[in-house]
Amino acid sequence: MSNRVTLSVDAMGGDFGPHVILPACISALKRYPYLEILLIGEISQLDDVFSKQNCPELLRSRLELVSAGESVSMDEKPSSAIRHRQDSSMCLAVKAVGEKRADACVSAGNTGALMAFGRMVLKMLPGIDRPAIIASVPTMTGHCYILDLGANVDCSAEHLLQFAIMGSVMMEAVEQKRRPTVGLLNVGEEIIKGNEQVRLANDLISQQSGLNYIGYIEGDDVFDGKADIVVCDGFVGNVVLKSSEGLARLITCKVQESFTRNWVRRLMALLSRPVLKEIQVQMDPSRRNGATLLGLQGIVIKSHGGADKKCFGYALDQAIAEVLQNVPVRISERLACYMNAPDERSSE
Repeated sequence: MSNRVTLSVDAMGGDFGPHVILPACISALKRYPYLEILLIGEISQLDDVFSKQNCPELLRSRLELVSAGESVSMDEKPSSAIRHRQDSSMCLAVKAVGEKRADACVSAGNTGALMAFGRMVLKMLPGIDRPAIIASVPTMTGHCYILDLGANVDCSAEHLLQFAIMGSVMMEAVEQKRRPTVGLLNVGEEIIKGNEQVRLANDLISQQSGLNYIGYIEGDDVFDGKADIVVCDGFVGNVVLKSSEGLARLITCKVQESFTRNWVRRLMALLSRPVLKEIQVQMDPSRRNGATLLGLQGIVIKSHGGADKKCFGYALDQAIAEVLQNVPVRISERLACYMNAPDERSSE
């Protein structure tokens, strides 16, 4: 592939828009000398924010400001965005990937609209009905991937099967881990537990011999590292993700409070600083910002809407990594193996 990586970035998405996203892009250009960025948004706002940035001309030559006539609000329905927001910064960012002017798209905007534009412009991989949001979370043994994290609130058993295949394929392609374990998130490990959708999905996934399926797992199993891939619908996955992020912040806050109550504890905190810093880094949700809309014929990365400059930078890092690893092509190739010849794969 080319030694250049071009990202199209929705400058108007998220809670802070260009005030966070433009500085994050400038920072990424400093980190990656081969990076070029199409920053898409309302030009008057972009020019105003850019004028306040210290951006050397060498970096400015790799940052193109692209005009968009409108933006997608965070609460807009996907169907409305598809009908009325074709000239939005989000839609134009996705179209840049579809037109091969960019290698990947990054947006902190409306998740449903981003998924809808991705499906409309980039289309789905063969054999996949819906994209799923996938991201990693820390575990006792390293990390695992969870999908879906909010793209699909209502999922059929067939969709959960497709998520299991895509998640497994992504881990094989990106991390070169052969036959990663796949678990289906449920309220218990017993075969009779769960709603009808989950029980039907269990039957379907069990029949897919190309997957290393270990059956049901419970919520606490996720962070124990029992499975490499955790499959669930978007409603459950989003609750798990947001709950874990909130718990990480709570633990950090409580530890800080405990170590500042008196001078003895402050001394203990000083001595423990290297260990506490290491734990904080491992638990920091922002370091895993940048979830992939898996299943599209192109790379689309969803950032947290409330991302700050550093946090949005991690989403840009994720997009660059997936471009360099040529993830969609590798997933498509491995997906064909799963869909067309699972028995042959499992017998290797």
